Amino acid sequence: MRTAGRTKATDRALLRDAGAIALAMIAVGASFGAITIAYGLPTWIPFAMSTVVFAGGAQFLAVGLIAAGNPIAAVFAGLLLNARHLPFGLAVSDTVGTRWRDRLIGSHLMTDEVVAFTLAEKDPLRRRRVYWLIGITLFTSWNAGTALGVLLGGATGDPAALGLDAAFPAGLIALILPSLRDRQVRLVALAGAGIAVLATPVLPAGLPVLCALLGLGVLLLPRRWGGGTPEGAETAGDNPVGEREAAW
Repeated sequence: MRTAGRTKATDRALLRDAGAIALAMIAVGASFGAITIAYGLPTWIPFAMSTVVFAGGAQFLAVGLIAAGNPIAAVFAGLLLNARHLPFGLAVSDTVGTRWRDRLIGSHLMTDEVVAFTLAEKDPLRRRRVYWLIGITLFTSWNAGTALGVLLGGATGDPAALGLDAAFPAGLIALILPSLRDRQVRLVALAGAGIAVLATPVLPAGLPVLCALLGLGVLLLPRRWGGGTPEGAETAGDNPVGEREAAW
């Protein structure tokens, strides 16, 4: 009975979190649709990008470059900004499924938020359900927001003006907080963040995020510096990574 009650509570928390991030996705998607129309681009462009590309922040960047008359730079910048999906795909490949249909659709639905929610789950079956639930929820809410923004025209404005652009980073930080209990994970995260901050003034948009992967080099350091598993550390099964309740 206790296990069943805990499962129901976890499911309610998952639905609550999915609903909250879906509302943020609708708001930012509406801003994307409105900004696209404000740039004077054809109405079909925001709909096509939100359904075929589905890349969130990369769409804002691409639309700005297209409006500036540089579509080639828009494609390159989008690919560069979303290159982070390569390690994401490796991390969730077993969760998506083995059939080509599942992999094709699942890779299209893969976003930072979907991966974060998925990796927060320990149970493989729950991971699969979470991946598809969050992926479909965000895809539909983003496209609904885009349609709303197109209808509203330029009334929505820049998401940064209302702070909506901070909704997703805040959600991701809340999800990874339990992982930071582990000393080794903290060192990797701090090293990656430091590298990204230092690289931001000198590298094009998108590259600092990729450079943050160099933070994994901490794992190669001697154990006393955090590269190995300290004596008495928790085993993989006891690691609290992914306990969503603690995150919120």
